[in-house]
Formats: sequence, structure tokens, C-alpha cells
Amino acid sequence: MPMETGAHSLTDLIDYQDGAVVSRQLEKTPGGSVTVFAFDEGEGLSEHTTPHEAVLQVVDGVALIHIAGAPHLVGEGQVIHLPGGVPHAVVAEQRFKMFLVMLRPDADA
Repeated sequence: MPMETGAHSLTDLIDYQDGAVVSRQLEKTPGGSVTVFAFDEGEGLSEHTTPHEAVLQVVDGVALIHIAGAPHLVGEGQVIHLPGGVPHAVVAEQRFKMFLVMLRPDADA
């Protein structure tokens, strides 16, 4: 379901849950998607690969993002590019929330 029209606080769009990773898809089109996530400390997404480019912004807390095996500590307000076709993983160094924009430039829009 699309997000309601109007201004929103990124940190208020999703709540933390103990021992879990929670996600909420805000938009999805043939050209890409926008999703917010909340990770409890120590939780993560195991290494995976997607064919599409993505941009991840940490909006609260700190995450350890591995891209092609290289670690990147990303904190509140920082962004990182996730190249398509390159393995990546996400680990919550502490509770954190992220805003993920997945781009599908090859999609027929």
C-alpha cells in the first residue's frame, strides 16, 4: 500500500521489535521500490545479491554494511551505494533504521 500524502518522519514510519528485522514497503513501481527497515541490535540480512542498484540511508543508529566482503560502518544520516550484482550483507551494530531505494533502470516504466 502506498504511503499517505504529506510529510513524514523517516524514524516514525516503522517501529523496532525485539529480536527482529521489520520492513515496510512504502512504494513499488516497475522502476523500483522504497522500503524502510528497523533492525534490533545484532540482527541482520545475510549476504545476498540483487541485480539492481540500491541506495541505503541510515536514519537512526549504526549499521555494518558488507559490500563484496569489505566492511563499511554507516551511521545516522549517512548513505551508501549498493551496486547491482555485488554481494552485500547488513548487520545491526546497534538498533538502527534504514531507508532503502532500489532502482530498476532497465524496467519498462
